[in-house]
Amino acid sequence: MEAKAHLKYARISPRKVQIVLDLIRGKDVATAMATLKNTPKSASEYLTKLLRSAVANAENNFNMDVSKLYVSECFVCPGPILKRIRPRAQGRAFRINKRTSHVTIAVSEKN
Repeated sequence: MEAKAHLKYARISPRKVQIVLDLIRGKDVATAMATLKNTPKSASEYLTKLLRSAVANAENNFNMDVSKLYVSECFVCPGPILKRIRPRAQGRAFRINKRTSHVTIAVSEKN
């Protein structure tokens, strides 16, 4: 049994989120929280809130023991891209892609 939390349409590139997710995958919740707190990446803020939400879901909805929880699954999928235009020389326009992410974190109890 696992408890999940989803973050949809986060205004951060999936590549940037994936770097931080690789740091916490498979670790227990306390270690993952400490890692996120001390990682100087912008994705850490999003993922800290998401991990707290997954732990709260496990505790309140599934009656799991918080001290035995670990990050069993975490992944990011690209969301819709916001397309913007940057004016350039001689009347041209360059495209700027503002990428979004859908992040999922699942926590489970260790046996």
